[in-house]
Amino acid sequence: MPAFLLEVGTEELPAGFLSDAIVQWRSRIPESLETHNLLNTVVEVYGTPRRLAVLITGLPSQQADREEEIKGPPAQAAFKDGQPTKAAIGFASKQGVDISALEIRPTDKGDFVFVNKQIPGRPIADILTELVPQWVWNLEGKRLMRWGHGDGRFSRPIRTLVTLLDEEILPLQLENGAKVVKSNRLSRTHRVLHPEPVSISHATEYVKTLASGYVNVPPENRAEIITNQVKAAAEKLGGYTPIYPDLLAEVINLVEYPTAVIGQFEEEFLNLPKEVITEVMVSHQRYFPVFKNADCQELLPNFITISNGDPAKSDIIAVGNARVIRARLADGRFFYEADLAKTLESYLPQLEKVTFQEDLGSVRAKVERVVKNAEKITTQLQLNPNQTQNIQRAALLCKADLVTQMVYEFPELQGIMGQKYALANGENPEVAKAILEHYLPRNVDDIFPQTLTGQIVGLADRLDTLTSIFGLGLIPSGSSDPFALRRAANAIVNITWLANLQINLSTLLEQIATDFATTFNKDAKSLIKTLQEFFLQRIRTLLQDEKQIDYDLVNAVLGENDPEYTERALTDLLDVRDRALYLQKIRKDGTLDKIYETVNRSTRLAAQGNLDFQTLEPQSLINPELFQKKSESAFYNALLELVPQTQAAQQNRDYQLLVTALAKIAPTVGTFFDGEDSVLVMDANSDIKQNRLNLLGLLRNNARVLADFGAIVKNL
Repeated sequence: MPAFLLEVGTEELPAGFLSDAIVQWRSRIPESLETHNLLNTVVEVYGTPRRLAVLITGLPSQQADREEEIKGPPAQAAFKDGQPTKAAIGFASKQGVDISALEIRPTDKGDFVFVNKQIPGRPIADILTELVPQWVWNLEGKRLMRWGHGDGRFSRPIRTLVTLLDEEILPLQLENGAKVVKSNRLSRTHRVLHPEPVSISHATEYVKTLASGYVNVPPENRAEIITNQVKAAAEKLGGYTPIYPDLLAEVINLVEYPTAVIGQFEEEFLNLPKEVITEVMVSHQRYFPVFKNADCQELLPNFITISNGDPAKSDIIAVGNARVIRARLADGRFFYEADLAKTLESYLPQLEKVTFQEDLGSVRAKVERVVKNAEKITTQLQLNPNQTQNIQRAALLCKADLVTQMVYEFPELQGIMGQKYALANGENPEVAKAILEHYLPRNVDDIFPQTLTGQIVGLADRLDTLTSIFGLGLIPSGSSDPFALRRAANAIVNITWLANLQINLSTLLEQIATDFATTFNKDAKSLIKTLQEFFLQRIRTLLQDEKQIDYDLVNAVLGENDPEYTERALTDLLDVRDRALYLQKIRKDGTLDKIYETVNRSTRLAAQGNLDFQTLEPQSLINPELFQKKSESAFYNALLELVPQTQAAQQNRDYQLLVTALAKIAPTVGTFFDGEDSVLVMDANSDIKQNRLNLLGLLRNNARVLADFGAIVKNL
């Protein structure tokens, strides 16, 4: 079966574009082949800094013939008195068939004319000639450029084009105005090690032929080579180098023939914080730092870089790279020493010159709001004076390092340098750590703050951001979330859950939103409602996606348009988490099935009554004199025993007490519903009916302390 090779040769492509382009082709090319009924193909996409290529094997020499059903005009319009009209004649002519080939078939919208048309398969060469330009010009990316005089856009100018169908060149050209790139079998190889192009004899010989020219085209191969060489180089130095995923992904797309090069710098630079050194190496120079051992606490005065040059010149390359890193570290040392000449607190006035958001003022103003938010949280938690003082101090200093020279030069070090400078200034270690921790988690893979001070300052900061941005009406929609508000809300909920913080989020949102509305002349009620709905959405998502709770159980603890459950969830985040996890647990072990029918049936019938959702005690509500069956009296007595268990479960968040009690009452309620001693709930006597509905309503209310059983789906 034929194989097809496409290689687009370019000037050096940005690593980010190359990575994205490979992903796009791996998805789009198989889809386009399938659209043309070219199935069972194997698509391999390659990329290096100077090329993007795809090798397709398993292609047929010709597209298979196919039959296509084509719908025509309504039968009424196509035929009159059994004779074809102009509509039928025109349809048949357009499809290239005789009138006799037309068929009338019924549809949902009446009878229509159809024709089964035999469509012969096209040669694979013709199809590929059409598809290749689409694959090339439809690639998406940031900052695509134009060259030549046409409208064609690509990340970098296209210089060569290889299109081989087996061993034959598929005649094809990419046109961009006056610039025309014609296909051939010549591919450019390594600039230094093999300056002359190579001729590819057959599509399937592509990888092997390029390898002879010192170009390793499969990205996975380069990743393996780089990983192994870096580890070997670190072992040679007697150290350890972690393989940073983002760094590896970038370096893969910067080289065609990777060679690990060991370099070194002066030991005096090791006096800098290791975070500064690694940031310079990893983010700015794309070097791999070398640590003394796997705990990554102490650095060696070495680095490992991946060269795309001549391996024989590695010593010269190492000297050049060392010169660059030395200059960058010297800059870092200057910034560090200059920053340490002042206290962290002395930087606060400069924050007034840094804009948080044009309508919200400066970062200094934001800091004041964060301090107030932190105070509200500490008041709720009733913390001792020492803890409160540390939290207030950390909130005040949490953004101060933004205006230091080091963070200005290396923004990725915000928080990290704040902690370093705070310790150097003699601040409480907990305060210093909180300055770093309040940014955590910075991404989905990051850790969460471990200290109470860091947790509270992190909550206070994110609550300000959410309230302020929402207050301006800049609410996330679809995939657009420029201020990362979803991530901020997720962090607030997760930090609260992980640290078991007994905070009342509902009250905090009301207080903070009211303060914002007063300051910025906004509608507090509308803002509070919007924030509440947003947080409920995030809680729902986190319970389902991260905690793996079934959707109906999430509905059961959050309610659907249920103000009581909404308020309860936002008032006590720990409780809504615990109830959801517990429901999932008893579903898995079968306990839920034992009480489901009883509670769910009671819940459905109780909806016919008028009892509120809060009342638990039966004494003042139920009239025993209206009982006509022993099952009613037994139901009533069982409720009297149930209430203390419900209250204890609610107070201690020990819902096993409630479920055990509900399981105990189930047979009694079953007798109430069915059997010789059962009753007709909807009795003709309105007082008896209401009395019985109240019995069911009380059972529902006790069960609602755990969940709304009406939202639970049986045997999900």
